[in-house]
Amino acid sequence: MRGLSIFLFEWKHFIRSPFKVVALVLFVVAGLYGLHNGASLYHEQISEIGKINETIAEERQKYLDYYDEGKKGPEERPWIDITSPYWAMWYNNNYHFKTPSAAQVYNIGQAEQYGFYKRVTFWASPYDPDMTKELANPERLQTGTLDFTFTLLFLLPLLLLILLYNLKSLETEQGFMPLIEVQTTSSNIWLLSRAAFYVVLTFGLITGLLTYGATLTGVFSHSGTAFAQMLTNSIIYLIFWSAIYFFILRSGLSIMSNTLKMVGVWIVFAFIIPAIVHQVISIDKPANLMMDFIDAKRDKRQDLFDQPDSLFQAQLDVLFPEIVDSPVASDEKKRNQAMNRSAAGLVNEMMKESIAPIEADNNSKNKMIKASYLFNPVTFFQNRFNTICQTHYDDYQNYRTEIQTLIDKQIRTMVLDMWNDVKVDKPKFNEYHEMLKTE
Repeated sequence: MRGLSIFLFEWKHFIRSPFKVVALVLFVVAGLYGLHNGASLYHEQISEIGKINETIAEERQKYLDYYDEGKKGPEERPWIDITSPYWAMWYNNNYHFKTPSAAQVYNIGQAEQYGFYKRVTFWASPYDPDMTKELANPERLQTGTLDFTFTLLFLLPLLLLILLYNLKSLETEQGFMPLIEVQTTSSNIWLLSRAAFYVVLTFGLITGLLTYGATLTGVFSHSGTAFAQMLTNSIIYLIFWSAIYFFILRSGLSIMSNTLKMVGVWIVFAFIIPAIVHQVISIDKPANLMMDFIDAKRDKRQDLFDQPDSLFQAQLDVLFPEIVDSPVASDEKKRNQAMNRSAAGLVNEMMKESIAPIEADNNSKNKMIKASYLFNPVTFFQNRFNTICQTHYDDYQNYRTEIQTLIDKQIRTMVLDMWNDVKVDKPKFNEYHEMLKTE
């Protein structure tokens, strides 16, 4: 019995097995549902970014008109003077976005749990409440969110189990194996050919689903390599589970024992090992309650403002040595105002010190998770898919780092211009915008 004949035989066997057909249909439905969830979130985020940019443009134009009209700010707010670096920077409405990848259609990852836009101000922080904490995929499922990657990671092994569970064992139980061995060169090749039929069938479905998903968000035009990487990793994951099930079937003697072994392996790799790893990490590295960050934002910040002016000024001089001999430093009235408005620089440094241990804890946890990849393949592939689709924790960590860099740059520019008594005109206002523009 040659390979093509075996494939034709298995096709007839497949279409006559309602249980297998229904399992395949349900897998496709789950995959389509996950793809549409990812596409919906992608388009929502793109739309929201577009709306914010429109609002920003309108607001900026309003303040640009003030320069043309010779106004210093809104009439109802006479204390605002947009010719000063402080207010000019504040009203520039500088936002930083994490523009979603078109490949997000495949993997939502952390995209629902972290903010994707942030207004960068002197008092902002990458750990503000709008930058929320990560939730695990099962917790997202409680809210009805399922993505395509979840279908691959957890439902694909179940689909393969249903498609393969009775190969060879049925013939063995009915006493047909001696006859099959006579007709084929090897029972192992016969079994491999039958299993290969379902692997090829499943691969075709996955390819079709990935291609369909690509049309929902324009993956080919925006993230062409992401499609190839998703397909490659999906094939590797498919082969991984197929190989495990093949060796179980090869040594199995009954449908019941094969099914129990396959289910057991799926439970171990999909749930038990990830749960153990998570528990061990939680015990060794419990959740950071961010108390240092909260204390810095609430109590230490107030303590900073309560300091004597001489001590406050000394700290500013250390942080910004350029202001020591600046024009404003010799003008007492201007110096007091500049000193008060420069407080954001000291607060920013204090916040960064409180954030450092939080990030150190997170990095330590991530290293422990990576160390488990050798025996924790499901988590490995989950993070691979997250990385490909730019929804991994590291992507949002990079986003937070970019926000902090912009905050630092904004504060430093504002402080130095203020102490150098720079007067902001319309070109300078635009210069601030271009300098901090991140699109």
